[in-house]
Amino acid sequence: MDTIVSGMRPTGRLHLGHLHGALKNWLRLQENYRCYFFVADWHALTTDYASPQGIKSSINEMVTDWLSVGLDPRRSTIFRQSQVKEHAELHLLFSMITPVPWLERNPTYKDQLRELEEKDLSTYGFLGYPVLQAADITIYKANKVPVGVDQAPHVELTREIVRRFNQIYRPIFPEPEVLLTEAQKVPGLDGRKMSKSYNNAVFLSDTPQEIDQKLSRMMTDPARVRRSDPGEPEKCPAFQLHKIYCTPDEINYVSRGCRTAGIGCLDCKKVMIKHVIEDLAPFREQRARYEKDPEQLEAVLTTGNATAHEKAAETMVEVREAVGL
Repeated sequence: MDTIVSGMRPTGRLHLGHLHGALKNWLRLQENYRCYFFVADWHALTTDYASPQGIKSSINEMVTDWLSVGLDPRRSTIFRQSQVKEHAELHLLFSMITPVPWLERNPTYKDQLRELEEKDLSTYGFLGYPVLQAADITIYKANKVPVGVDQAPHVELTREIVRRFNQIYRPIFPEPEVLLTEAQKVPGLDGRKMSKSYNNAVFLSDTPQEIDQKLSRMMTDPARVRRSDPGEPEKCPAFQLHKIYCTPDEINYVSRGCRTAGIGCLDCKKVMIKHVIEDLAPFREQRARYEKDPEQLEAVLTTGNATAHEKAAETMVEVREAVGL
């Protein structure tokens, strides 16, 4: 059975973008792979090192959401990165052999410097976080890494580090392959990418009333200024959710109604809203159970930390011997 490794930074409660962008894929993967899913709490410090106060509560919220959507700790190892110190040791050793130009050419590094210019990111931790990612992946000898197209360069950098390590010392690590995730694009309430930082998200833990209120005011085709104005569904952010949640007949109905101004935008959105609420109902039930029993969450992480540590420790025995330590 091949090994999969993937993680998320702890950002608190998860939203529809996380569900359709990563979590549903993780649920499929745990059926056929040996999966390690980790809380990337050290990675959270690369951009938020000056404000770490909310990391602990964000971890609990995020892992509760993972379990509530169906990640199964009996089939997947769920753990905290910072609780497996071998990640840091391997990161250090990889940093000794990784040329700085490899990191500086990383397109994500350049993009985030522009997007997060209000933060001081002139740190080694930010420049070198792909090296830590490489350690996260290879310490479990992952065969595949599920990522979107924008993250594929990070896996390629991991492959380069692996090749360099195996050549300088001896072959220990497999070169992980990119497992491209066909993530459905989920727009936020304002039409931009759904994001907590944009304050445009529908959270998995929102109540039916909150979901209805949020999606009822979601941005639509700007050409439909008046109820009588015809619109174009493909230009409507809300229509992207119709394509995820609605039946083919419903999609045809709202498409025709939009183009002919036969239905108003609110009536159109109500068709989709009922499906979102119904789809999240089982999740809300599961989440309520975990909220009543927080010790269950702690037990999952404790067990996962121990399992991950055992495998990571085995790998580091090989690495230390190869490096001569």
